[in-house]
Amino acid sequence: MSFHPHPPLNPDAAPEWLRAMTRTLPADPNRVNPVLNRHSPEDAQARPAAVLVLFGGSPESDPLAVGGLPADADVLLTQRASTMRQHSGQIAFPGGAADPEDESPVDTALREAEEETGLVRDGVQPLAMLPEIFIPPSGFDVTPVLAYWRDPSPVRVVDAAEAERVVRVPLRELIDPDNRFQIRHRAGFQGPAFEVDGMLVWGFTAGVIAGLLAVSGWEIEWDHRDVRDLDVTLTRVETGVEESELTSDFGHRAARGLGEL
Repeated sequence: MSFHPHPPLNPDAAPEWLRAMTRTLPADPNRVNPVLNRHSPEDAQARPAAVLVLFGGSPESDPLAVGGLPADADVLLTQRASTMRQHSGQIAFPGGAADPEDESPVDTALREAEEETGLVRDGVQPLAMLPEIFIPPSGFDVTPVLAYWRDPSPVRVVDAAEAERVVRVPLRELIDPDNRFQIRHRAGFQGPAFEVDGMLVWGFTAGVIAGLLAVSGWEIEWDHRDVRDLDVTLTRVETGVEESELTSDFGHRAARGLGEL
């Protein structure tokens, strides 16, 4: 149950380097991000859910960096447990389905993040709610809640049945063009992806990140024509085996990947 009051949304509480995201909706200038345009069908019984898109870092901008991005700026991500029925092993924002006791998507996102990572929610300042995004395989209408970690607390894997890893990913690694490309799934999905810290970020999570980076003022031009096969890339990231050495049998990973379409 959720009985914790949360601070009201306050976009003006964002540091200057983060403020552009609170003023402009996520965008897709290169037309490579289908995630942003996913809306639930009119006849769908979509279930409400929310995720916490939590940025941390110095409140002061770096005048020498693109968009003023501080060197310590990061975003909180988790890796879902490989034993989970849906989206197993995939990189995600903390979050999940709404409980009846939740007051709002903000409450859902904070509660789930607390349960998954052990963060102290009092140190989180919610900034804005982004438009809902429909996830067809699970039937969720997900509200991304943009927030600033004004008083960071330690985070960890709280329940190994839900998450295998909790990590603060440096934003300078995410905007590095060498870490960005598109991914193509055998079922037809194609969209933005990131390879950082031994993880492949794709699907819903990568779509939200890419949409925010496009309006952040920090984005560095990257090669959106670089399209890679999901199965091959997942195998390389997970095993360290180069593409030229891989076999063509990726059925298991393809089945895992279907959850994010």
